[in-house]
Amino acid sequence: MSTRTDFDTDVLVVGSGPAGASAALFLATYGIRVRLITKYGALADTPRAHITNQRTMEALRDTGLEERLTREATPWEFMSNTTFCTSLAGEELGRIPSWGTDARRHADYVLQSPCSMLDAPQTITEPILVQEAQKRGARIRFDSEYLTHEQDNDGVTTQVRDRLTGQEYTVRSRYLIGADGARSKVATTLGLPYEGPGPVSGALNIIIEADLTRFVEYRPSVLYWMVQPGAEKEGVGLGVLRMVKPWHEWMLMWGYDPADGPPELTEDFVRKLAVQLVGTDDFEMRIKSSSPWTVNHHYATAIAKGRVFCAGDAIHRHPPTNGLGSNTSVQDSYNLCWKLAQVIRGTARPSLLDSYDAERAPIARQIVERANQSIADTGRIVAALDLSDTTDPSVLDEHLAARKEPGPKGEKIRRALREAIAYKSYEFNAHGVEHNQRYVSGAVVPDGSGPEEFARDPELYAQPTTRPGAKLPHTWVTRGGRKVSTLDLGGRGEFSVFTGIGGESWLKAAATLSAERGLTLSPVPIGPGEEYEDPYGTWAELSEITDGGVLLVRPDLYVAYRHAAAPASPEEAHRLLSAALEAVLGL
Repeated sequence: MSTRTDFDTDVLVVGSGPAGASAALFLATYGIRVRLITKYGALADTPRAHITNQRTMEALRDTGLEERLTREATPWEFMSNTTFCTSLAGEELGRIPSWGTDARRHADYVLQSPCSMLDAPQTITEPILVQEAQKRGARIRFDSEYLTHEQDNDGVTTQVRDRLTGQEYTVRSRYLIGADGARSKVATTLGLPYEGPGPVSGALNIIIEADLTRFVEYRPSVLYWMVQPGAEKEGVGLGVLRMVKPWHEWMLMWGYDPADGPPELTEDFVRKLAVQLVGTDDFEMRIKSSSPWTVNHHYATAIAKGRVFCAGDAIHRHPPTNGLGSNTSVQDSYNLCWKLAQVIRGTARPSLLDSYDAERAPIARQIVERANQSIADTGRIVAALDLSDTTDPSVLDEHLAARKEPGPKGEKIRRALREAIAYKSYEFNAHGVEHNQRYVSGAVVPDGSGPEEFARDPELYAQPTTRPGAKLPHTWVTRGGRKVSTLDLGGRGEFSVFTGIGGESWLKAAATLSAERGLTLSPVPIGPGEEYEDPYGTWAELSEITDGGVLLVRPDLYVAYRHAAAPASPEEAHRLLSAALEAVLGL
């Protein structure tokens, strides 16, 4: 391949799933030339990922898409009653309020973010992301298959095949993003290192249309888990009925042993499985699609080399437990794309891009481990029934019946079952896993504070902080008397400078540095008589700086630098803020 310095696009994105589509959206929003290619002829035709958490909604809010997705998705209140039962029409073993809908947890979620959680299958999210990216200038090409790439000191040359004509051609770009899924060709060509056992079990996803309203309208949820003979052996730990659209489109999930291969998914097989999970044959159904897939435990320990970066399932491969897949994918892109934009504009050195690997590779490992642990935790429910497995239906029935008996044995099973289901909060209410992601890299300037101490379980509970490397805390302040989230005061692809009364020198320094360096440092003064006021007093509690201190906030709404006190002089403000910017941007 030739080494061309004329570029067809600044960034080539391979893949149109959550990572690729959001990367195209973010880059186009930031005014960067971006081209997205996908080997497929259309976007997702099956629901796949669906849980959309607050952090992802915050990223989409930053692009102006929160309201549109909210209109089209299943609302938060329908996500609540995760139910464990013998079948949809059978006996209930218990429920767990999920995704922050429990009254005891809901305040944690509302205090943490201006955004709600949603259930938005990929059949909803992908078209929204891709259409909006295209409106903002991204070029989208379907039926275009990535073959290989070569990179040099100036850019990347990618070989592509048009799957309609068979013609091969090259695309020259400054950078390449491989967001081409769990069988990523880009990651393979790049030679990324992976850890973890890899494929661990097999599962079936079968989409049906069936009106099951009468079984669920009084206990709305997105997930219903079935304790049935052999259900825990493979797949995601139990049989599952997942709501796709309330309450007439569903996904059936059941495991199989990869060594034996998937069963033949005939109409008879699918109908039998549906009747088994629903618990009656008194319903009509239409099969929309069926496919086997592999439950993985695999993550990349390095996620970039040179001018090529990988994101999404290409670097973290795991089961859908905890709903972390598409969320982490979007957040990978949110982390990467502002950095690419700064480098392409010339306001940062390429060394800034090293922070993508430093910040997101540890997250890839964390979420893969968490998702697989949640499958293992499901085994607590079978163990609570005093069973080692559920293979023998008569033994399973006997132990299910024992939970209704008086006396010590029945009481023991009931208590153990309550505890096992409650423990699933680590899957269905893991608020800290979503929000407590801390970054350590060259794009974060330490302020000398000691190791962070968590007041509550860091997987279950989000802990807001302005420590460098943490997400900017959300709270409500006002502008002209109208409420606005602190998260809305930054982002949009630019840096922002938060301060208060006594912090005028920081704002003057920011204005000077903006002019000197050709980048935007949005001023955010908060306090009485300032552009933004803190009538509830919550920003003063959360900011962890004095009124005259400063927070330098990155475009992805992470704190890059913190100085707790007012500067001694305007010169000191300029020197400190300039040094922080230089450290973050690699200048």
